[in-house]
Amino acid sequence: MASKPSVREGLKVLRELPLVRQLEGDPLALGRAVRSGRTERLAPRTATADKVVDSVCPYCAVGCGQKIYVENEQVTQVEGDPASPISRGRLCPKGAASRQLVNAPTREYEVKYRRPGCTEWESLALDDAMDMIADRVIATRDLTWEDKGPDGVTKHHRTLGIASLGGATLDNEENYLIKKLFTALGAVQIENQARI
Repeated sequence: MASKPSVREGLKVLRELPLVRQLEGDPLALGRAVRSGRTERLAPRTATADKVVDSVCPYCAVGCGQKIYVENEQVTQVEGDPASPISRGRLCPKGAASRQLVNAPTREYEVKYRRPGCTEWESLALDDAMDMIADRVIATRDLTWEDKGPDGVTKHHRTLGIASLGGATLDNEENYLIKKLFTALGAVQIENQARI
């Protein structure tokens, strides 16, 4: 037959209740009142990270700041950056799940190209793909170059065959380089839809 707990044991159990601990000095339940033996043993998911890298969310045009936690050269966690003036440490569900972009088993690590008229993709070396892009930019520029206007006198020195539309996740330095590149190519349609 089980014995009845003593008054002293009963008070000890009562004192361990979160409400009682809250009334005894933690009125907002931010400290001791919410701790238990189990929670004392828990550690943050980011505690084992080797390094933390600052980044910008790749999804929409808001440009929320992210902290990327890396362990053994693998992304282990993505959290909002509290120092970001844009998001102040908050991320939407897509931004919070952006770790999946890096760690997805279906992620492609090669350049894929589908030739005109084909139904299958083929792998290309990065150098070959970059050469193809450069060749097409030069060909388009040459084909659409306007030295003079329709009156034959006005100097244009431009191409309307190339344009650029940037996004808000580009920083000032990237936008500066894009503007310089496309202006040097003679493009006049250079825009950025940044909202910040």
